[in-house]
Amino acid sequence: MSRIKKKILHHLAREVYCRLGVSTVHGIGVFAIRSIPEGIDPLRSMIGSLDIKFKKSELKDLPKSVREQIKMFCYYRKDDVFIPTMGLNTMDLAIYVNHSKSPNVRMKRSGYFETLREIHKGEELFMDYDDSFGEKHTFD
Repeated sequence: MSRIKKKILHHLAREVYCRLGVSTVHGIGVFAIRSIPEGIDPLRSMIGSLDIKFKKSELKDLPKSVREQIKMFCYYRKDDVFIPTMGLNTMDLAIYVNHSKSPNVRMKRSGYFETLREIHKGEELFMDYDDSFGEKHTFD
């Protein structure tokens, strides 16, 4: 068996824990397809991606529809927008993790996630946006 096949099988067996589903909290959410141990990154990907920081002003000449996609799927901090190097045609499950003041995952400063406790099959993953992004989030 080739090395890449072994790597993919390892990833599937030991690192795939989640799927997208309809959230009772908000739109789409991330759900456990099997129990997830405490202290691991449940959204680990085989594709490495960095987020590149842009000023909002640098994006003003993009088509409005693209700016709306960026607003919906990218992280903001004050006047900065963080856009993944993989672009917007390949999406990361992490953008669908909903907010809760009783989170079961947290985003570390590195941008990776960590489970705060064991998460059971079928349970939705939540993070505290205020804690993860260092600012107050208000939702209707």
